[in-house]
Amino acid sequence: MLPTPADDVLLGRALEVAAGALRTGDVPIGAVVVDAAGRELAAAANAREALGDPTAHAEILALRQAARVRGEWRLEGCTLAVTVEPCTMCAGALGLARVGRVVFGAWEPKTGAAGSLWDVLRDRRLTHRPEVVGGVRAAEAAALLEAFFAGHRGA
Repeated sequence: MLPTPADDVLLGRALEVAAGALRTGDVPIGAVVVDAAGRELAAAANAREALGDPTAHAEILALRQAARVRGEWRLEGCTLAVTVEPCTMCAGALGLARVGRVVFGAWEPKTGAAGSLWDVLRDRRLTHRPEVVGGVRAAEAAALLEAFFAGHRGA
């Protein structure tokens, strides 16, 4: 699928959110959930280090927050935008939450589960398969990660 102008804006918001993870030493990944009308329901950055929780990925935290705001775990009609291709845990959660669309920035060939290493989100054996748009503002998203990891390797 080709990205829309709204996807570009959503990825920009996710990139802003990702920068917040730098304050806690977490990998700078950000996620934003919007409803069908484009209203932001949730925004979260990785918080594994901050919370000491291996499941505190940006997507999981944003899904939890969006479900609380909606008062419903089914996020049908919603779009989740994230700066990096979701991992298998996050892809599974996105499918279970019935998210309508997933938009992501940088591809992740080592752990990506939306087309790189696996394609959990579009597996025909599953009952829910969201629309997936990858590579939106990929260079910006990748640069944020590269700068983070370069700083950690050089330290």
